[in-house]
Amino acid sequence: MFRRKLTALDYHNPSGFDCKDETEFRNFIVWLEDQKIRHYKIEDRGNLRNIHSSDWPKFFEKYVQDVSCPFSAQERPETVDWLLGLAVRFEYGDNVDKYKDCKPEAASNDTEKPSDPLINLDSNNPDFKAGVMALANLLQIQRHDDYLVMLKAIRILIQERLTPEAIAKASQSKEGLPVSLDKHILGFDTGDATLNEAAQILRLLHIEELRELQTRINEAIVAVQAIIADPRTDYRLGKVGR
Repeated sequence: MFRRKLTALDYHNPSGFDCKDETEFRNFIVWLEDQKIRHYKIEDRGNLRNIHSSDWPKFFEKYVQDVSCPFSAQERPETVDWLLGLAVRFEYGDNVDKYKDCKPEAASNDTEKPSDPLINLDSNNPDFKAGVMALANLLQIQRHDDYLVMLKAIRILIQERLTPEAIAKASQSKEGLPVSLDKHILGFDTGDATLNEAAQILRLLHIEELRELQTRINEAIVAVQAIIADPRTDYRLGKVGR
């Protein structure tokens, strides 16, 4: 999940990097600080460079706080992804003239459209991550370290729900009263007004589906009661009528 950013930063092993390997991870953090982020002065990097110290996790936790990372050191994949994003921004800032004229690969051919519209999203944006997580929790989608993967899962789920029958049903005109979303409390905030409205709409649609299901259950109960209430029915014998 880090390969593209590692490649952009000229890391020596972008495809084989394993953040779960403790030694490799510590060496990677030292490389990232020494070569790309450079938040500390050289003389202040000694604790991070001492990767064999038993206190290294404590120094790394402090480093995460010092660079204002929104994740804790225990959330390793999220922290690595955020630090890589920070390093990429610094790399671009140091080499603006080199990168300012670069175009995305999909833009090399004006007639060719990007195969995936999600590739242009900033997956490091905290608001983006919070919104994706809120939708994933709402739709009961399993959490993944890569937020773009979760967003793709959300898209697939929505596409699969839009079956021809569901689309045909949605196309049917129904009489009803307009609904004001402001009067319905969502219960959480994604940090994005558009995502909040989408979540409110999904919740209202879910409530509508539950009401429709309850109506069908009630109809089934009434039908069963009508059969049992028939004086010719002996339910003890499993016999209906004469």
